[in-house]
Amino acid sequence: MSAIIPGPQRLPDPLTLHPVILPDGTPHHGTVLLRAAIDHPNISVGDHAYASALEPPADWAAALAPYLYPGAPETLTIGPLSQIAHGVRFITASANHPMGGISTYPFRIFDMATAAPYVDEAARYGNTVVGPDVWLGFEARVMPGVTIGAGAIVAACAVVTRDVPPYAVVAGNPARVRRMRFSAAQVDRLLQIAWWDWPVAAILAALPALESGDIDALERAAP
Repeated sequence: MSAIIPGPQRLPDPLTLHPVILPDGTPHHGTVLLRAAIDHPNISVGDHAYASALEPPADWAAALAPYLYPGAPETLTIGPLSQIAHGVRFITASANHPMGGISTYPFRIFDMATAAPYVDEAARYGNTVVGPDVWLGFEARVMPGVTIGAGAIVAACAVVTRDVPPYAVVAGNPARVRRMRFSAAQVDRLLQIAWWDWPVAAILAALPALESGDIDALERAAP
C-alpha cells in the first residue's frame, strides 16, 4: 500500500481570484475561484468552486452563462467545491425562443417593453442548480432548469437535458447515467455526511478518507 502523502494545510481564501500558483511562483490565470470572478445578481457560487479556461475570458459570468442577464426570471446556482472545465456552458431559460405559437421568431426582443410573455415562458423552465463537488467536463452543456446532484460527474461534451442524480456519472447527447459512483446506501450516507459543509480545516484533515473512498473513516472524521 502506498504511503499517504500529507495534503495542504489550508485552501486559498474563497475570494482569491487565481488560486493556483505554478512552480515558478506565477499565478495560473486560466483558473479562477468563481466567487471572486463573478459578480452577477442571478448567479450564486459556493466557496472554492472553480472554473478553468484555455483562454481566460474577460467576463466569466458571460462565458459560463451567456444568456443569463441581470434581472432574468431564472437563476444559476453553483455549489461549493464544484469544478468546471474549459468550454462548459449553462444554457439558461432566457436562451429559449417562444415556442407556444406558430413562429419561434422573437419579435418582442426588439421592444423589450412588450417582452413580458417571453419572460413568463422562460420562468416556467425554472432555475439551474449545480450541487456541491460536481465535476463538469470539457465543453459540457447544461440545459435550462436542470439540477445536477452532489458529487456527480458530467463527461466531456455531454449535453445535460434532465436532472442528474447525486454521485452519477453521465455522458452523451442527451446525457444518460452510465454508472453510479457508489451504491444507493453509500450515496445516502454521503449525503447525510455532507462533508462539503464542514469547516475547511476538517475537510483537509479528512483528505485521506476522501481520496481513498473510505466512507466509514469520513463519518468518523465529522466535526
